[in-house]
Parts: sequence; structure tokens; C-alpha cells
Amino acid sequence: MSYDWPTLLPLIFAGLMGLAILIYVILDGFDLGIGILFSVAEDAEQDTMIAAIGPFWDANETWLVLAVGLLLVAFPLAHGIILTALYIPVFVLLIGLILRGVAFDFRAKVPAGRKHRWNRIFFLGSIIASLAQGYMLGVYVLGLDVGLGGMAFGALVALCLSAAYAAMGAAWVIYKTEGALQKKAVRWLRTALVLTAFGMAAVSLATPFASPRIFDKWFVWPEVLYLSPLPILSAILFLWLWWQTFHLPKPDDRHSLTPFLTLAAIFALGFAGLAWSFYPFVVPDRLTIWQAASAPESLAIILAGTVVVLPVIIFYSFYAYRVFGGKATDLTYD
Repeated sequence: MSYDWPTLLPLIFAGLMGLAILIYVILDGFDLGIGILFSVAEDAEQDTMIAAIGPFWDANETWLVLAVGLLLVAFPLAHGIILTALYIPVFVLLIGLILRGVAFDFRAKVPAGRKHRWNRIFFLGSIIASLAQGYMLGVYVLGLDVGLGGMAFGALVALCLSAAYAAMGAAWVIYKTEGALQKKAVRWLRTALVLTAFGMAAVSLATPFASPRIFDKWFVWPEVLYLSPLPILSAILFLWLWWQTFHLPKPDDRHSLTPFLTLAAIFALGFAGLAWSFYPFVVPDRLTIWQAASAPESLAIILAGTVVVLPVIIFYSFYAYRVFGGKATDLTYD
């Protein structure tokens, strides 16, 4: 294939969309995970956990908006097929995100006696959104199979992705807090890692068998040799992080960010494996990147806008994390 400008444009947008999805999963994953961990946290701990995500969570969700927007404008045919197949879980996802947003604000404004209600709604919105995302991932991996088998696998991945988000949330709490809550977060992380590892293994094993084409991309020599570092590195990182949970927190809070960075690396390796499996298809085994793409002229105009918007999002994200770095303090609303 010759990579002229009309050929490169769909590739550029596929890369941008993939990057936005990965960043969203990592960043919004930890604040969804903290919402899930509300179910096992005490009232005072919940306030500290909210303070740990307060300055970031709106910015984190921007990456989801960017990813879906790129899918709509750059790959409208794929957008129609994917959203049609996943209409109900997308609707459920939106309900979960709305509940989270409402509960996040209302819990700080209602009388203290009613706060626990909004804490439960915040947990409910978080778990609903996480389960919906996991279900969609499972159905997509099996080629948008909405039959009984696809639904069952989607339900399995939904549980495991929720556990992965809980692990990310626990890792973020380890970084942003100290004392008893930090020690409790280490135990949460250790528990969530088990289901996270199981979920990644399930997706990794199911993906090659979703189609003969994907199987051949993974288990043909020498590709199997070149790709072997992905699962090997993931397994090593999982084992190393599990071992670390028995040695955290360290004196002077050293390496408190290490669990979060390790999980982010594991997510990136898993995402790389999925990207390799499905390339060049944006709808598994149905539409390639080029078949689903908008006209080159439209993509060129969209790219010009993206070149302006994307650096702003990246700059704001870096700025927010820099300004609000360090340990969480009391979150106040004026």
C-alpha cells in the first residue's frame, strides 16, 4: 500500500482516536474506580477520595468526548454500525455518567444527614458506567456479537474492567493520600488486581479466536516471536505490582505513584495488543479504516481543527495535574 496523503489521513485519525481512548481509560479509569471503592470506604474516607479526584475528573472525561467525536466525524460509517449494535449499553453508560456528575455536586451541598444518599448514587453511577464500558469492550472484541455468547462474554469483561478501574482508583488513592486510608487502598489494590489480571487474560485469549484473521496475526511465525513481549511484559508487571502491594506504603511515601504508573503501562500494553489484533479494521472484519473514513477533503479540514484543539486539551491536562499535585486536601465549594 502506498501511503500518500489521502491514505495517511484515515491512519492519523485512527491513531488519534486510539490515543484518546487509551488516555480516557487510564485517567477516567481512576476516578471511576474511586467511585466504585465508595462501597467499601467510610464517610470521612469518601470525602478525602473525592478531594483526590475533584480537580481532574471533568478534564478526564474530555478524552471520551474527543474519542467519540473523532469516531463520528472521521469514521461515520463505523460510528453508525458500532452505535447501532451498542445502543443500549451506550444509553446505560450515559445514565451512569449523569448520575456521577449530579451526585458529585449534590453530596457537597445537601445537609450532612443526606450526604450518604448521594454517596450511594455516586457509587451507583460509577459502577454502571464501568460495567457498560466493559460490556461494550467484550461485545466489540467478539466482532459486535450480540448473541447469547457475546452477551455472556460482555458481562464477564464488564466485571473485570470494573475491577481494573477499582485497581486504578486504589492506586490513585495510594498516591494522593496517607495514613490509614493509604494502607487500606493498598489492600483494595491487591484484591482488585486478581480480577484485573483475569479480565486481561480472558480478553487476550478470546481475541485471537474471534476470527481466523486475528488468530493468524498472533500465532504465525515470526509474528508470534515479535509479539511475545506484550503478554510477557504484562505478566511481569502484574507479578511485580502484586509483590509491591506487600511492601507499600514505603517510608517517606517513596514510590507512591509507582502502582498507578505500573497499571497505566499494563493498560497500554493491553491496548497495543488489541490495536494489533484489529488493524486495519475499525469495525471488526467488516469495515477497514479506509472504507469507513470520511472524504479526504473533510478529514483535512477536521485535522486542521484537531491540531488546534488537541494541544489545548493536553496543555490543560498537564497544567491541572501539575497545579493540583501532591496529597489531597479538603475539597470545598464556595
